[in-house]
Amino acid sequence: MPRTFLDHITVTAFSLEAGAAFVAETLGVAPQTGGEHPRMATHNLLLRLGDTLFLEVIAPNPAVPAPPRPRWFGLDGLGPQSPPRLSTWVVRTSDIRATAVAASEPLGNIEPMSRGALDWLITIPADGSVPLDGAAPALIEWNTDRHPAGKLEDKGLSLAKLEIHHQDPGRLARLLSSLALDAPVSVLPAAPDTPARLVAHIDTPRGLRVLSAPESCSGR
Repeated sequence: MPRTFLDHITVTAFSLEAGAAFVAETLGVAPQTGGEHPRMATHNLLLRLGDTLFLEVIAPNPAVPAPPRPRWFGLDGLGPQSPPRLSTWVVRTSDIRATAVAASEPLGNIEPMSRGALDWLITIPADGSVPLDGAAPALIEWNTDRHPAGKLEDKGLSLAKLEIHHQDPGRLARLLSSLALDAPVSVLPAAPDTPARLVAHIDTPRGLRVLSAPESCSGR
């Protein structure tokens, strides 16, 4: 079974404008234009975190009709008052089918996806949710010779570490082991009666910043 690597972290928002403002306020750097995902009726913004790692801001695209299926990353559950948050993460593999079979948790169906000239395979639960409340990653297999992060502007950001807070850290640790994950990701116990929470520590030109979810929605 191939090793896997952290590919990108995802901020979900009701609108790209809200998501961009959240990221710019937190990191001091504005994300750049990404593109549209026709099958999901979503669009995104991007920030490079390394040669093969990026941050994504994703939101429903109001300019196109809603898809005949649930959108990914739980986006259909967001409303105008929903604050942007770091909601999930994505792990890269060279063989998504083998990795999905080896995973100790169900991560969703393997589906083709595209954005502009890019195309890939990704795992998506049928109901559009994020596995284990966002603690478990999606799997991705790119169909490209060069990772898309390498095409983004370098604004001096890099990921120091990603923390996953969960009430059953042993369960998450088994999942990461089953994925043969090679990444600066650690699993920590969550406070009682709280859902999973992702915390990304990101080096920026203005020092180390922490990207997660607003405290007001950490108990969602």
